Amino acid sequence: MNKSHLSRDPLALTILALLAEQPRHPYEIQRLIRERKKDFASSTQRALYHAIDRLVKAELILPTETNREGNRPERTVYQLTDDGYESFVGWLGELLAQPLPEYPLFTVAISFLAYLPMETTLQALAARTIELEGELAGIEARLQGLGQSLHRLLLLELEYVRALRQGELAWVRALMQDMREGRLTWDAEALREHPERLFIDPEHPETPLRLLDRRAEQSS
Repeated sequence: MNKSHLSRDPLALTILALLAEQPRHPYEIQRLIRERKKDFASSTQRALYHAIDRLVKAELILPTETNREGNRPERTVYQLTDDGYESFVGWLGELLAQPLPEYPLFTVAISFLAYLPMETTLQALAARTIELEGELAGIEARLQGLGQSLHRLLLLELEYVRALRQGELAWVRALMQDMREGRLTWDAEALREHPERLFIDPEHPETPLRLLDRRAEQSS
């Protein structure tokens, strides 16, 4: 069975990580995902069981026992296989070492920025800076609060998200400043009519930059 797709599945990787500590049943796995704030692996109970089934079929984990506590339904306990552990640590090493192409929707929107009027773009980016500032404040609060009870190793993903958001906020602010001070200008309507103007002629590298903005043409 091809197992490579599981190496890109956040929920499957989280299940393997928790079972690397000790055998567990699905209810305990789901509880630990909540307690340890692994939001990227949050899922419905149905999705969790589907992920467990895929890992069993891939022979990365296996059921070891079924037990019952009081009137509760039977619970199956799963443990990591030797192949499961080797695959897990191998995949983690690869994910850390190899940057993978990731395309968040913000990247998609930025790639089509020329289709929006500059005024609309500035308004949208200004709103984004407010959202980013709020998110960063929330991350700081979570890090301070969780840091009282969780080891830093369990908070590294929050530190990473904080660094990403800080970099994004700085970039967005710099982009807005370039637009406001005239270092980046365009005319969305003109570009829809003449998209070829986005390509620079090596013999006349400045021409497309002037043609992008009709107001610049009229004032020249």
